[in-house]
Amino acid sequence: MASRARVRAPELIGKGGWLNTGDKDLTLSDLRGRIVVLDFWTFCCVNCLHVLDELRELEERHRDTVVIIGVHSPKFVHEAEHQAVVDAVERYEVEHPVLDDPELATWKQYAVRAWPTLVVIDPEGYVVAQHAGEGHAHAIEKLVEELEAEHGAKGTLRRGDGPYVPPEPVATDLRFPGKALQLPGGTFLVSDTTRHQLVELDGDGETVLRRIGTGERGLADGPADRAAFSEPQGLALLPGGTSRTRSGGDKVIVADTVNHALRVFDPESGEVSTVAGTGKQWWQGSPTEGPAREVDLSSPWDVAYFDGQVWIAMAGVHQLWTYDPEAGTVRAAAGTTNEGLVDGPAAEAWFAQPSGLAATEDRLWIADSETSAVRWIDREGVVHTAVGTGLFDFGHRDGAAGQALFQHPLGVTALPDGSVAVSDTYNHALRRFDPATGEVTTLATDLREPSDAVLVGDDIVVVESARHRLTRLRLPEEAVRVESVAHRTQRAATEVAPGRLRLDVVFQAPAGQKLDTRYGPSTRLLVSSTPPELLAEGDGAGTDLSRDLVLADGVTEGVLHVSAMAASCDDAPDIEYPACHVHQQDWGVPVTVTADGTARLGLVLAGLDSEA
Repeated sequence: MASRARVRAPELIGKGGWLNTGDKDLTLSDLRGRIVVLDFWTFCCVNCLHVLDELRELEERHRDTVVIIGVHSPKFVHEAEHQAVVDAVERYEVEHPVLDDPELATWKQYAVRAWPTLVVIDPEGYVVAQHAGEGHAHAIEKLVEELEAEHGAKGTLRRGDGPYVPPEPVATDLRFPGKALQLPGGTFLVSDTTRHQLVELDGDGETVLRRIGTGERGLADGPADRAAFSEPQGLALLPGGTSRTRSGGDKVIVADTVNHALRVFDPESGEVSTVAGTGKQWWQGSPTEGPAREVDLSSPWDVAYFDGQVWIAMAGVHQLWTYDPEAGTVRAAAGTTNEGLVDGPAAEAWFAQPSGLAATEDRLWIADSETSAVRWIDREGVVHTAVGTGLFDFGHRDGAAGQALFQHPLGVTALPDGSVAVSDTYNHALRRFDPATGEVTTLATDLREPSDAVLVGDDIVVVESARHRLTRLRLPEEAVRVESVAHRTQRAATEVAPGRLRLDVVFQAPAGQKLDTRYGPSTRLLVSSTPPELLAEGDGAGTDLSRDLVLADGVTEGVLHVSAMAASCDDAPDIEYPACHVHQQDWGVPVTVTADGTARLGLVLAGLDSEA
């Protein structure tokens, strides 16, 4: 086994304290003898949610040697609230200890630069690897097996039960519901996300009529009592005339988020069927169009029927896709997979975790959550931004759209007058944008993490996700007055020197693997900046993971956007069909230009940065 740099792991500290430990505070000395994997995450981040799912198998297979510790490191102000972290840990079924670090103390100690980041600590308390982004579960498993063998032989490995203590379950009819719609008969269908079910409620929005799905995480078709979902979210009615749904009345298409699939539910028969997705997550290089059951999807979060197609908010890859129910095909329709806010033709636009959709006659409205933006796409395929400026600005500010602010909205609902109601999730508010006046107003406050809303006559029914209920409101004639607040993400900016800046993305192929060069370069690097004027040279795409950037004179701060991908395969001559793995991550690095700043920016995709 190759020797590794000996870097002592800093202590785990966070003002929010510990969750899932039975009220016990943990220290690294408590974990000595175990292999520790620190998962730096924040619950707004879909890539972090992907990693939670990637780690589940590792957690189960190595439960007696590995302790996974979630270090919750917030981006948004709401995510720094302790109760919000408690809710997120339950919502996403996090079954390991979590340190609530609202001030990013441990994040800074470990020099983390991106969500998600995984850090591996050996049984003697030394950092042995760091991985940013998704796709590293296989590499970490190999490393764990090596560490088990090495420290088992040395006598420094301690086996046994871990420190995880599950919280007491809470009895409610819904548990972190995601989206809702009104069925033609007047009842409500709700995606009961944490319980992996759909729930039909009576017209009162409270009385449970039936549950669809076993309640266990899975992917299974069939009748309501045998079908299985995994954290379903978006719901939309399919017109009864489409060729694949002619066997009765209207059907409901479901964004089955963690299954990376679209399902169809027949309210009349109770049957559930899969119409799109393979159950596997889409990765760079995979097909972006074709027969719907043969193309991978990535965390579809919402769906809406617009212009003859089912549009999909593909949160996992920052795109919009479409599903054609007549042809049974899917395709990428808008977005480049780069994360950010760029308008223009659909193929060139950038999104950031689109999570809510609402269709009108001439446009499709989009809640673009990570940019805290409301956007829309027209029938000509051009993307526009109504409210929002980018990844790092958010708050609660009404008024003219050009200066108004949201905080991570997850839902958008078309209103009869042409305006839209916005489920402004992290502001706990229902907001309204009126394109006729260009104004943003607040309709209601004190809604706990609203994630969707349904118009019912003169009322609007809001999905209060963190209160586990639907709440009926009368649409007010006048807006609620609230005190304006504005925020920027609290991540500290990296001080960089003016002029030439060396960018190094560190990637070390996992043990037993090599870069996959069978079909050309196995790495990709894309660099851009906000504002674009920050970079005089060095933006654009390339295949080398290192690049010299030149910062423009006169621009003193901004954000460097770096997207890196590397593909590695098993390196053994006796393996006829080597397994290959894609590692990828997007960084948004706030920078400040100062005379004594660094001339090198090192970002770890996988491994350790020897020059750090």
